[in-house]
This record gives sequence, structure tokens and C-alpha cells, in this order.
Amino acid sequence: MAFQIIRDLCTACGDCESVCPTDSITPFKGVYKIDTNTCTECDDADPQCLDVCMEDDCIVPA
Repeated sequence: MAFQIIRDLCTACGDCESVCPTDSITPFKGVYKIDTNTCTECDDADPQCLDVCMEDDCIVPA
């Protein structure tokens, strides 16, 4: 499974990009996106992107 970023809720702060261990989060059209092909949800650990995202429900299961 993987996560996705809800474009309308993303503030483009970039906090999630730097903590992603698989480099799955990249800038995309003024906000960020998660590559669902490489996102591993941090291999069953606490997902780093969820820990740093300040916007409720911005990062959700894909």
C-alpha cells in the first residue's frame, strides 16, 4: 500500500519531502506528490510524512 497527497490540502511546505526514506515525495505543479510505486509507508514503521505534515487529512492511503 502507499500514501497520496491531497492537492487541495497541500500547502507546499516541503516538510514531508525531506523525511521520506524512499524519496517518493517530489514537487509537482506547485505542491507535492507521492509516487505510489515506490512509497512503502515506511515499511510498517510510523510513516514519517504523516508525522511532519501539519495539515489534517492531507496525506492519506492511496
